[in-house]
Amino acid sequence: MTTRATAPAPARTAFPALGTTAELLATDPSALPVAETVLRDELRAVDLVCSRFRPDSELTRVNLNSGATTTVSERFAEALQAALRAARITDGAVDPTVGRAVIALGYDRTFASVRPADARSAPVGRPAPGWRQVSWNPRTRHLCLPPHTSLDLGATAKALTSDRAARKAAAATGCGVLVNLGGDLATAGSAPDGGWHIALADDHTQTVGTRGPAVTVTGGALATSGVRVRTWRRGGRVLHHIVDPATGEPATVVWRTVTVAAATCVDANTASTAAVVLGERAVPWLRSTGLPTRLVAPDGTVVRIGGWPQDLPEPDSGGPR
Repeated sequence: MTTRATAPAPARTAFPALGTTAELLATDPSALPVAETVLRDELRAVDLVCSRFRPDSELTRVNLNSGATTTVSERFAEALQAALRAARITDGAVDPTVGRAVIALGYDRTFASVRPADARSAPVGRPAPGWRQVSWNPRTRHLCLPPHTSLDLGATAKALTSDRAARKAAAATGCGVLVNLGGDLATAGSAPDGGWHIALADDHTQTVGTRGPAVTVTGGALATSGVRVRTWRRGGRVLHHIVDPATGEPATVVWRTVTVAAATCVDANTASTAAVVLGERAVPWLRSTGLPTRLVAPDGTVVRIGGWPQDLPEPDSGGPR
């Protein structure tokens, strides 16, 4: 499932970024150009630092230096610490050392370039080395990965960018801002009257009808993780991009989508991704966090926990997902 913002936001822009859609809403229409500049700057920065598809990214350099100690930038350190914290609080269900496992499954290039069907033999899962094997000194920013280990920061870096961009854009403009990066949604500043209305769907590119579910938020963040959009076929198997670090295989599909509300997008994304990996164990784990969550099973059955409200009918805004 993915989230999208709809009316009553008075100003909006959207454009492709990070292999998905970047969407920006501002309560003051005159502030939109400044907010967009902030967002684009943040997107450029995270792509240069955290992309595993760019040969010139800092992440590529770090992965090529596995087994040796390297000093990373402050921006990379922030992204790494978010990823390691996610691993710690989920007991490894969200683990940044899944890089080689994801590549082995065929997600070795930008998703737009991944062939939907591939005649090669079915891949064999590679369990992640585990986040505890990463040697990291936050004071000196010295990092050493175990030999033959690759990091994938995708589970948290995009959410961190939503948080950073929303916070910085609101500070720069003095108005309410919503940033949505393909379902990783953060708000900052004062919400519009009536709050931000967020439509829920499996795919952020879908056209939304008037009967779709929606929620209203006045602050904080939402994130959605799902297994329906980023899929491909290899060796006769349908694969998806959320990998269980314990097996190196795509997580068993117990939930097709999970949406979580939290104070930050990083926390919401961490919980939603962990829920997909945890499968049947997700409900008791999420209850222990107290985070409002909406889980959707493959047959469409909806489970709401943590005070998640009953679905509201979506406003007929005609806006994009």
